[in-house]
Amino acid sequence: MPSTSRSARSTGTNRSPKPRRLAVLAALATAAALTAGVSAPAHAAEPAPTAAPATTPDGSAGAERQGGLPPIHPERDFAGSTVAAHEGRADTPALASLTATQTPGLDVASYQGNVDWASVAGNGARFAYVKATEGTTYRNPYFAQQYNGSYNAGLIRGAYHFALPDRSSGTAQANWFVDHGGGWSRDGRTLPPALDIEYNPYGATCFGLSQSAMVSWIRAFSNTVRSRTGRYPTIYTTTGWWATCTGNNSSFGATNPLWIARYASAVGTLPNGWTYQTFWQYADSGTFPGDQNLFNGAYDRLKALANG
Repeated sequence: MPSTSRSARSTGTNRSPKPRRLAVLAALATAAALTAGVSAPAHAAEPAPTAAPATTPDGSAGAERQGGLPPIHPERDFAGSTVAAHEGRADTPALASLTATQTPGLDVASYQGNVDWASVAGNGARFAYVKATEGTTYRNPYFAQQYNGSYNAGLIRGAYHFALPDRSSGTAQANWFVDHGGGWSRDGRTLPPALDIEYNPYGATCFGLSQSAMVSWIRAFSNTVRSRTGRYPTIYTTTGWWATCTGNNSSFGATNPLWIARYASAVGTLPNGWTYQTFWQYADSGTFPGDQNLFNGAYDRLKALANG
């Protein structure tokens, strides 16, 4: 029986047959409405349902709203999208003076759209990193054109993931990444998958995680990628962010290649644990679409990295 009837019995009111029959009829009407798929009137207003996540052109969800966090704008997030605002730009290196010992390349995301890879290769690029995923909902809708197109133009290419450590676990994001483009094969043309972990574009610099929690998150991501692909991921970051958000942790230098971001004429001080960088993102514009990068070695060493 409805709670009003139970309350009535306990107070000794509404004992006459007519009110009792009305209460029964009301209960039967409610049950009939529910059976027919019609909601009975609510006694109190219920909160409106959360809006469904936005979607990208490929139909994948493009926003995460977890624990009251704001929705994401993954089309504006890419390797280095937060760097200049936090660390600025200085003079970029003279590329000609470095290409004798280093190998030029680029990184791209959905912002670049369909890339003319033949032109990119003709201008001297030898490798490319392509954004594949972000969080556990977003997939770059241009990934296939960018990832396969760079390969078909003769570049050595790899995929990267934009980390959102406050949204889900490192394990969950690593699995999403590997399942949607972040794989690896020993074909001499595929770079290790990469983790892009930088300043939070949605709020607190370190995503609300303590230094120890951030290290644990990165380790979970790294170990999951390693178990799934056979390679430890390259870690993209800045020296300043790494010091602030991991406490300058030194435990990844022995296993994970470093992709350092610094928009200056020299690579500068590296994060603790690394004695050299594998990749250097030295500018966010230049000869190639997207960001400008150098591999720290000649082309044969780049191929060796791809082969593992």
